[in-house]
This record gives sequence, C-alpha cells and structure tokens, in this order.
Amino acid sequence: MKIKDLKFMPEFFDRYINLADADIDLLEQLETTIDIFKVIKPQLIKFQDYAYQPGKWTPKDLLQHCIDTERIQANRALAFARGDKNVIPGFDENSYAQNTTSNERSIDDLLEEFVEVRKATISLFKSFSDEMLFKDGMSFKKISVLALGFVIVGHPIHHINILKERYFKPN
Repeated sequence: MKIKDLKFMPEFFDRYINLADADIDLLEQLETTIDIFKVIKPQLIKFQDYAYQPGKWTPKDLLQHCIDTERIQANRALAFARGDKNVIPGFDENSYAQNTTSNERSIDDLLEEFVEVRKATISLFKSFSDEMLFKDGMSFKKISVLALGFVIVGHPIHHINILKERYFKPN
C-alpha cells in the first residue's frame, strides 16, 4: 500500500505522512528506514548532549522521543486494526521526555533500541490484512491504520530535518 491508497489525509499527521515517499510501499519504507539514523550517527555522537536553546531537547532526547512515538503509533495501529472503538488518548511528549534516562544512555544504545522497535513495527504491519489497514479510529484525530504506518515512517525524517537545521552546526 502506498500513500495514494489513503482514503483521507488526517490533519496534523499529514506533516509526517508527506515526508514519506509517495511512490514506495509502506512495508518497504518501514524496512528501508530501519537504519535511518545511521547516516547521521557521527553528528549524533558529536552533538549528543547539545541543546540549541535552554529547555530544548538533546539529540539523545530526540532519539528517545522517536522510539516512544513509534511505540505509541504502533499501539494505536494495533488497536484500530483489531476494531477497538475506544478513543486512544494523545500523549504529552514533554512529560515523556522529562521522564527518561536518555541522557544517561549512549547513542549506540538508543539506535539499537530504535532498530528493535522498528523490527517489531514491521512484524506488526506485516500481520495486517488490507482490510485492517483501512480501518480507522480516533486518537485526538481520526486516522487509519495505513496512515499511522506512514506517520511512523515520516516522524523520524521530521526529526532528522530538525537535527540538521538546528543542532548540527560547526563549533
């Protein structure tokens, strides 16, 4: 399934979905982006404890945020694919960021966790039928399982762009 197969583009989440490749199948994108942070690993290590402004996250915090968000989006996809009609609540990303040990961990450890979470996400999406991919539900916005898959692909791209724009500057 590709982005063109979405029955509707969910507001707010479109900022992430539109960063995915419109011409490539969701499962292929999930698999090919499993090491998405690998190309910027040297910069992640160099700037690992840097925050571009007081109160902003470090690259380690951003990695942990991407890991947490993928788990949350995958859980939403599972719930909607299984027909759960409950509204899945949003989450407070800042509260999550304040309650991690990301800055005590190594970049390698965080990257390894990202890969492991992505492997689980791939297994989950491989288990969905086409019918399940088109099911939708309510989080804080109506969204389909398929759209959540593309959010999972696009969200780390969004944060890599932020890292390149705001963090990875010569000293």
